[in-house]
Amino acid sequence: MSDGKPPRLTEVPAFREFIAQGWDAPARTPDVVPGAAEAAAAHRERLATALPGRTVVVKAGRAPVRSNDTAYDFRVDSDFYWLTGCAVENAVAVIADGAATLYLPPPARPGDLGFFADAAYGELWVGPSPSLAEWSAALGVAVRPLSDFTDTSEPVEELPRVLAELRMIKDEWEIGQLRESVDRTVEGFAAVLAEVPAAIEGAGERWLQGTFDRYARAYGNGPGYATIVGSGPHAPTLHWVRCDGPVLPDQLLLLDMGVEVRSHYTADVTRTFPASGTFSPAQRQVHDLVEKAHRAGLAAVGPGRRFTDFHYAAMEVIARGLDDWGLLPVSVDEALSDAGQHHRRYLICGIGHHLGLDVHDCAQSSPEAYHGAAMAPGMVLTVEPGLYFHAHDLTVPPELRGVGVRIEDDLLVTPAGAEILSDALPIDASGLERWAKESTA
Repeated sequence: MSDGKPPRLTEVPAFREFIAQGWDAPARTPDVVPGAAEAAAAHRERLATALPGRTVVVKAGRAPVRSNDTAYDFRVDSDFYWLTGCAVENAVAVIADGAATLYLPPPARPGDLGFFADAAYGELWVGPSPSLAEWSAALGVAVRPLSDFTDTSEPVEELPRVLAELRMIKDEWEIGQLRESVDRTVEGFAAVLAEVPAAIEGAGERWLQGTFDRYARAYGNGPGYATIVGSGPHAPTLHWVRCDGPVLPDQLLLLDMGVEVRSHYTADVTRTFPASGTFSPAQRQVHDLVEKAHRAGLAAVGPGRRFTDFHYAAMEVIARGLDDWGLLPVSVDEALSDAGQHHRRYLICGIGHHLGLDVHDCAQSSPEAYHGAAMAPGMVLTVEPGLYFHAHDLTVPPELRGVGVRIEDDLLVTPAGAEILSDALPIDASGLERWAKESTA
């Protein structure tokens, strides 16, 4: 062309005619997890019971921009998936009385200008994509083009709270998904421990983080949250996701990891291992106290118990242990009082939460329905006490500075008590030493 620029292909009739022809029909089966559509239909019925006669609009969301014209991977909105079983970006669901109409962006196929010109929906850019009719058949709902969507509904202000509280009780399909996510996470722990020698030799924390994230992407949807790998002085940092340090051979290694399976349900498990394979006396002292607190918390999980029971049970063990070590400036009773909480210097976070489509599931619930409620069968939650002695904390003796320990398990509340879904991983120091040595042998 005269200006030296290549022609715009959308403006070249010969190219448009040629690229529209000669294509076979590839497989375009919708990617729906088995059982997801049926579970979503049941979830919509529960919503209709909770909000009778109301029409609600829920959106799948868009991938956030990473920089300029690149985006992070898309992850569907949890409420949208719970109600539809569909994970299509930029989709909208209109739900009334248990019935749903989905509005999806149609794919751009051969013969459509967008086939080669639309980087968001053109099949040359994103691969073969199901038609709206194929999505309708797979999900069992009406599906229309996104361009047909007009939002004439009244906003339902209580919708986030209602959905969060409905999602607290998992059905059998959801429990199966969570079992799968926990099982995959246990396998991911084994994969990470096998790489500890390489990490010690120089690959560092990020090698282990990458190992787990690779496993999660290969056998699930990906990690359910930013994987935490903290060695030595990084272990006491609650959300150490930078993972840019070395793995020190004589220090503890805190691993907080969860696989999100294809249905977007995630596990959330933490173990703290000695990188050398053997706890030092000081490290074992801390781990043994956290284990004792953890077992007290596990014992306090069951139907009819207050959701906060496991928090208080574990905290009392922690406070009494710290008092035995001379680390509390007040009595145990004063520390445990609402006006004290001195023991929380070394355990600032909470020690458990609901688990499901989100790692911190049901967060939009009312306080009365969350911390103020009783546990019920079908709830899935974590128990995760810890002790975090930062390397620059002068209130602890030198041998404890830089020691961080957390133990976290995922539990299903049952009619008879609770089932520890992650019990394939040991929680005692001796068991962890054996597991670490076997994994790195």
